Amino acid sequence: MFTIEKKNITLGFMPLTDSAPVVIAYEMGFFQKWGLNVNLTKQNSWSTLKDKLHTGVIDAAQMLAPMPIASNLGLYGKKSTVISPIILSRNGNGITLSTKLYQKILSQHQSNEISMPFTAKILRPEIEQRKKSGDKLTFAVVFPYSCHYYQLIEWLKKSEIKLTDITLLIVPPSDMVPAMHSGDLDGFCVGSPWNAKAVREGVGITGVTSSDLWQDCPEKVLGLMSDWQKQHPQTTLALVSALYEACQWLENIPNRFEAARLLSRAKYLDTHIDVIAPSLLGSCLTINNSAPRKVPTYQQFSTLGDPKFNTPAHHYGENIAQLMQACGHINTQQRAGLNIASIYREDIYQTVINTLKPNKP
Repeated sequence: MFTIEKKNITLGFMPLTDSAPVVIAYEMGFFQKWGLNVNLTKQNSWSTLKDKLHTGVIDAAQMLAPMPIASNLGLYGKKSTVISPIILSRNGNGITLSTKLYQKILSQHQSNEISMPFTAKILRPEIEQRKKSGDKLTFAVVFPYSCHYYQLIEWLKKSEIKLTDITLLIVPPSDMVPAMHSGDLDGFCVGSPWNAKAVREGVGITGVTSSDLWQDCPEKVLGLMSDWQKQHPQTTLALVSALYEACQWLENIPNRFEAARLLSRAKYLDTHIDVIAPSLLGSCLTINNSAPRKVPTYQQFSTLGDPKFNTPAHHYGENIAQLMQACGHINTQQRAGLNIASIYREDIYQTVINTLKPNKP
């Protein structure tokens, strides 16, 4: 057990299926086990969550994997030294097209169905048609510096579709489905359960997952301000310990349905269990009232008995920085000046794992 400097912690999260580690750490008593009294606060957008962490309104946050790097570079506001001492999840995203667009694509291809996972090549006839009238397809992602952004860009690029060929908006995750209902979006890349919700409501078709694009790419991490960690080193170790145990609990598949039930509560995702459970059970809903697609790695939180999965290894940060540069988010000078080892903190994580080892049966 650690000598806790600060027992009462406020941790911000977004209403997504991969908020499961923070929810489970709270609901199953892992935070309490490690001497912490954690208050979970649901946020409306990634931008709001980031600002609250930067200004000290919250102590810790579930963050998108590229966000700590973006914060250190000041890409979305002033420079803020955010660190990440643990990977909380991998995969979990999907690309969904509106049912209206999908039906039009079927007509253009004179087909009754398109095999999945589908490529962005299916969009090209519609993109070319809209160019003639000065119109574009409208897509959305959840944050500029996100795996969603980079996955969508790569998906388009593989089919020789440029970002300038579409209109790309930034929309909070839980607002994606209403925006598709209203006709404002032709497609989006978002995390679970919002793809499944679009399918269940008959407004969307999910044809690609992040597992299809980038197998096992880090998706969510724990974010802390560097100064906060320095002031509360033992509290940080306790926080990471609790979250690691929650991730391990979630990798036991029989626990996943219970996780879905907890996540469905109003204070967390506030949506029905039938849109939360599928991705947790390796099932990708594609078309309403059709058989789902089996994607065993759709939602991953850990590997039972193997701590490597949750390690915030430096090479993951380097890979993300490379993607940011390729997409024009950072330049060569910014890339060269990045000290990933000071952001993705393997040392903190390893201290936790070394502490937990004696407790293993």
